[in-house]
Amino acid sequence: MRNVHVWKSVTEDGEKREARAERFGGRWKFQAKLKNESVWTYYTEAPLEDLIELRDIVWRKYQRKRLPFDDVASLDRMLEARGHKLEPDDDAPSTEPQDTP
Repeated sequence: MRNVHVWKSVTEDGEKREARAERFGGRWKFQAKLKNESVWTYYTEAPLEDLIELRDIVWRKYQRKRLPFDDVASLDRMLEARGHKLEPDDDAPSTEPQDTP
């Protein structure tokens, strides 16, 4: 089963942008393109905004038991390596898996 996540956003210039991330073999691959482009841009290192958005998407899928916690943890490690700290708040995920009775 492929582990692919897709999201759309609007750039500061008002252009629509589609991004994709896939985890295969324990590694993440990122690609994106603007609506008017026909060729995807592949990233060796994803933009920080994409990592943050992907982490949020993966966290929500983990909460619905659609993904293992390892996917969330791997993104947390990538964000920490880039110097990004997750802000703790009521809705923010912890870095530890939750045990439910």
